[in-house]
Amino acid sequence: MFSRCREAVSCGRAIIALMVPAMMLVACSREERRFAEPASGSTGRAVAVSELQAGPATAPRAQDGPYDYNAYAIGQGQRLYEWMNCSGCHAAGGGDIGPALMDAKWIYGSDAANIYATIVEGRPNGMPSFRGKLGEQEVWELVAYVRSLSGQLPRDTEPGRTDHMFDRPSPQSVETPPPVQGGNPVP
Repeated sequence: MFSRCREAVSCGRAIIALMVPAMMLVACSREERRFAEPASGSTGRAVAVSELQAGPATAPRAQDGPYDYNAYAIGQGQRLYEWMNCSGCHAAGGGDIGPALMDAKWIYGSDAANIYATIVEGRPNGMPSFRGKLGEQEVWELVAYVRSLSGQLPRDTEPGRTDHMFDRPSPQSVETPPPVQGGNPVP
């Protein structure tokens, strides 16, 4: 009889040992990774460069991009930033011949739609158009990464490592002020 109790206790311990990890897996929540999803509503929208608008007032638009809270997509944007040689003009985000992406002053606006338009359409005085060179999903990943450079995104979604060309600390360890709208393009 004593051996049956010992067997029951060991069986109970085995069941508990199996149940605890199973319960932990069920309780664990991960971000949803969509690897090949087209971003919705990204083309055909007017992008405001200033507060002045001709005609009726435009409807307010969301300031977030579709990948702003997706760490994987932001990491892919970081990869695209290097592959498309964005660092050739913007350096590591601190600016060189192109404007800085890490400061609080944004010439054409810091919301996702304005950054998307800048990448796809280009801007006068040097920013080339990447229309046809990047797919819509890739542009939105790049938008999310550019927004992470200036501290606009939650710290838990920003890339945690610095690559070989970056001479700044990890984005999670730096307090940055949010960008302000306005400013005039530099001729």
